[in-house]
Amino acid sequence: MQAKKDFKVRVRVWVYPGKGGWYFVSIPVRESREIKNTFGTPHRAWGAIPVQATLGTVVWKTSIFPDSKSGQYLLPLKADVRRRASVCEGDMLTLSLLIL
Repeated sequence: MQAKKDFKVRVRVWVYPGKGGWYFVSIPVRESREIKNTFGTPHRAWGAIPVQATLGTVVWKTSIFPDSKSGQYLLPLKADVRRRASVCEGDMLTLSLLIL
């Protein structure tokens, strides 16, 4: 079993231009490569990797997903998380990701 690892990243919130208006952050390329090389063996649908994300005092469990176009992992931000952390499109965030 792979040891857990914590990543601290600075990211910008963006909205997917398609139906649904999903909010995401893109994990930087360097960290995405390390995550893929260390934890990237797909164990879940769409290559998802389970994480615990922390943004200020807001902590939640979710998954990150590989984006084949950019080579980065994407972290979706649900409405409840955005509301609790007062997050809007375009905001710069510093968050921690603990790979589970």
